[in-house]
Order: sequence, then C-alpha cells, then structure tokens
Amino acid sequence: MSIVHAIILGIVQGITEFLPISSSGHLIIVETLLGLQVEELKDFDIALHVGTLLAILIYFRRDLLNVKWWPLLILGSVPAAFIGFLFEDQIDALFRNGISVTLIMIGVGLLFFIPQRTNNKPLTPLRALLIGCAQAFAIIPGVSRSGSTLFTAMQLGMNREEAARFSFLLGAIAIAGAGLLKALDVEALTVEIPILAAGFVSAFVSGLLVVHFLLRFLKKHGLQVFGVYRILAGLLFLWILY
Repeated sequence: MSIVHAIILGIVQGITEFLPISSSGHLIIVETLLGLQVEELKDFDIALHVGTLLAILIYFRRDLLNVKWWPLLILGSVPAAFIGFLFEDQIDALFRNGISVTLIMIGVGLLFFIPQRTNNKPLTPLRALLIGCAQAFAIIPGVSRSGSTLFTAMQLGMNREEAARFSFLLGAIAIAGAGLLKALDVEALTVEIPILAAGFVSAFVSGLLVVHFLLRFLKKHGLQVFGVYRILAGLLFLWILY
C-alpha cells in the first residue's frame, strides 16, 4: 500500500462513515478496485477508525459533556454490541464481497424513498433503543450505520437535526468499540508509520468536513438524494465488477 492509496482510503472512510451511503461497502469496493486487502491490515483499519472517531469527538465535544445523552447512548448501543459480539464474523464472511455489498446498497437506497415522518418528537428511551436496533443491521456491509439510524429516527418522527446528532454520537461509541476490538488483535505493525498517518489525517479531515455538511444539509433535505446515489453507485459498481 502506498501513501496515495492510504489517502484515498482515508477520504473514502471519512466521507462514507457519516454520509448514509455505507463506509464498509465503499471500502470493500475501493479495495477491490485497487487490489488491496485492507481488512487484513488491521493497524491501518484502526488508523481510519481513530481518525473518524476523533472527528466526532471534536465536533460534538459539548454534547458529549452533557450527561443527559449518556443513558440514551448506552441504551442505543446495546443491540449492535450484542449482535456484533455473537454474529459479526459470520455476517462478515457471508456478505463481505462486492456483489452482496452493491445489491444491499441498492436495496437500502430504495428504502430512502419512503416518506420521512419528521415532526419534532423527542428522543425517548424507547426511540433510542429502536434506533439502536436499526444500527445493529449496519453490521451487514452495505447497509450504512448512519443511514439505518437516520432513517429509523426520522420514521419515528424525530427532528432531522436531532436525529443526525444522536446518530453521530451513537456512532462514536460503535466506532470506538470496533476500533478497540481490532486493536486487541494487533500483535505488530504491518503498515509503515507514514502510511498510517496519511490514512488517519485524511479520514479525520474529511470526516470533520462531512459531519458539518450533513448537519446543515438535513435541516432542509431528507435522505432521497442519498437513495439516488446508492442506487446509481450500486449499478455502477455491479457493472465494474462484471
């Protein structure tokens, strides 16, 4: 892997981690096109996760200091932690290939055309748990963690901006947990420090910019435009793979 590859993958991670278009799906496709196996380079994968995690921690630092969020965030994190602990390896083995990812991307993209019922309902423990259940589906590559949580929160009647804020904060816990599990498996560095740094910085900067963009975008728009992108990108990826 070169520094250019690291920067490309870092930008892909930073953009797709937060936009509802599936980071794992895009990374699998880009890895396939570049002839890389990033999943085997656990230290590089951790660098990308830390970059996007730092972007969330900095952007939402005031929210994270507000204790009212923490009981809801912990409750919302339980389903994904439970499903991930029991079934992540089996799900990854079953769905981690280009064809499956693109078909799932297209399918979820079609769901985004269902009218969104946003009417400023508050975030309650029940809604936090249901959004957490939706996040558990994002263990399947191609679904999108932010896409599943945003879609569910809006269907539950939450304000788009608050839905996005909770989705990002919930994602911080998921990203930190995934990064920690991968770190426990790392016995020695397999990627050079400059390449790790390039991936980290590009993921951090692109992630910070995308978080700011999406919060502003969702004030006036729904998820339909991302549905269009997912369908078109999925069809393009299928054509390229074949």
